Amino acid sequence: MTDNRNVWIFIEQEEGQPAGVSLELVSKGRELADTLGSEVWAVLCGYQVGELAETLIHYGADRVLLADDPELELYRTLPYARVAIDLVKARQPYIFLIGATPVGRDLAPRIASAVRAGLTADCTDLQIGDYTSKQEKKTYQDLLYQIRPAFGGNLIATIVNPHRHPQMATVREGVMRRREPDLSRQGVVEPVEPVFAPSDLALQVLSRQTRESTVNLKDSPVIVAGGAGVSSKEEFQLVEDLANLLGGEVGASRAAVDAGYISREHQVGQTGTTVRPRLYIAAGISGAVQHRAGMDESNKIIAINTDPNAPIFQIAHYKIVGDVAEVLPLLIKALREKAK
Repeated sequence: MTDNRNVWIFIEQEEGQPAGVSLELVSKGRELADTLGSEVWAVLCGYQVGELAETLIHYGADRVLLADDPELELYRTLPYARVAIDLVKARQPYIFLIGATPVGRDLAPRIASAVRAGLTADCTDLQIGDYTSKQEKKTYQDLLYQIRPAFGGNLIATIVNPHRHPQMATVREGVMRRREPDLSRQGVVEPVEPVFAPSDLALQVLSRQTRESTVNLKDSPVIVAGGAGVSSKEEFQLVEDLANLLGGEVGASRAAVDAGYISREHQVGQTGTTVRPRLYIAAGISGAVQHRAGMDESNKIIAINTDPNAPIFQIAHYKIVGDVAEVLPLLIKALREKAK
């Protein structure tokens, strides 16, 4: 347990550019800290990344713990974990949030294990509230509610950790809203001197290859997504044709990805990308809770499904009961005629 109630965010960055999820978590951390009456501290590791600290302050951080060292230029598990674990043990934050990225999924469990703290993965919401233990007959105030789907999405679980701090959680990119930066905000940048054991540096990066993603679901104003109701990869081409006509991106449910209709980077939902486009067309998607969690804040939702009782219709603004193989060609034809 700790007396301070500061909210910490691990900042993932590459070549000085912050990951989107890190800025989203700073924004959410600001909201949580305001509720607690505490501060947001950002943990920034890298080499020659000091200029990023000002950006983090603009997004809501009060203090940036800056570990700037050549050994931290590229992410390696042990050096980064050493910095984070030493800081947590020395400063004892109340809450520690990390993005649910490949880096975050590697780093967060190591930190939690080292400091004997609980960790909830892939949260879809974070709130502050009280918890009464019936067994202890005691009420714990201002705990972090770590909210996420459970049991295959059939229920929403609220997880609390009253006994061991920091309260740790990972969150996927796009789940939390990013606030607008306040360029007038002032904060503190505190340099941190990492101390590495020889074993921390045993792994060396000999070469590195990167590939830019060609899919940008998160920023697309229009998404046309296909699901299990699309009967074949050839039929899925209708989804792609409609997206191209509308100038949007192609999305997919997990079922469509698992069927091999399209690559995983197009997946929308709890285990994919969370999106908030102006228009979301769900073609042949039943609307399981995992999928809805990733798109239910879209401005306008058009759903096409043969089942009039499909869950997707519960959140759709416009509902079309029909087969995507019949409906999509009609939509495509109408759009092409209008474009003439």
